[in-house]
Amino acid sequence: MSKRKQLEDDEDAGSSSSDVLIDVEFDFFDPNPKVDYHAIKRLLGQLFQRDAEQLDTPELTELILAQPTVGTTIKTDGLESDPYALLTVLNMHLHHLNPSMKAIANYLLAITSAHNQNFHSILQTLFSQSEAHVGLVVCERLINMPVQVIPPMYRMLADEVKWARADGEPYNFTHLIVISRVYHLSEEEESVLENSAGSRRARTMSNADGNASPKKHKKQRSEADQATMARPSDGIYPYHPEDDVINQLALHALTFPYQAPLPDLVQETRSRDSLGLDIRGRIFLLPGGEETIRDLGSKMAETFTTS
Repeated sequence: MSKRKQLEDDEDAGSSSSDVLIDVEFDFFDPNPKVDYHAIKRLLGQLFQRDAEQLDTPELTELILAQPTVGTTIKTDGLESDPYALLTVLNMHLHHLNPSMKAIANYLLAITSAHNQNFHSILQTLFSQSEAHVGLVVCERLINMPVQVIPPMYRMLADEVKWARADGEPYNFTHLIVISRVYHLSEEEESVLENSAGSRRARTMSNADGNASPKKHKKQRSEADQATMARPSDGIYPYHPEDDVINQLALHALTFPYQAPLPDLVQETRSRDSLGLDIRGRIFLLPGGEETIRDLGSKMAETFTTS
């Protein structure tokens, strides 16, 4: 049985002829050491991208599965199926000797040293003492998972941290670190993608409405939709929409290029015709622990409510 009641997600999936309502039920489970190892390791590889190898994701996966009462996975086919999403928090100080946690701490110090000295100094101070504990929030999901599953996961995590603290377990955090990922589009790349998307929309509208004009449908877009589509000044887009909520509470946020070089074929492809996304990492530092996690869940629920 799942540890929480199922969450129903209604998505509008556009087809060539009509809108199809898809009803999907998501089950929330504790991380399961017996079946989740490979799927969680794949999610970590997706989160850390080409820097994953240097961060010893197999060890990190074992660490996540070693604390099954704190953290949540989402599945659709029962306990024995692969998780589609993961949210948990790990005590960086408690596990500072773990090879993966040690690698992540050094990685964060190296990244911030290269790109933000103030951020680096704060992390260096936090990592060099033992009174204040830092929680590493690990959140990743398959690309087609709706953001609406994330707020309840944060609320569950806040409850689990509260219960663990009541049992005397070391989850009393003064700070949280969240690692995420983004992608960058140049103005030229964005123009190509927008033109391509516009052509697909025009064909879809034409197929659906016969002689209906695509321009008429475009005029029906709301001003909010148009604002959402506006290009960020830096061309940086989050993979996780909830990053915008996390950023509101963050003391520091840093977007950075990955350390490991791109494979030669990917470099050649991007330099030749700009295909393939320019994926980058992002780090957030937030104050607090349990209450911050709960506050994030509440703010995310307000932001990503289903209509």
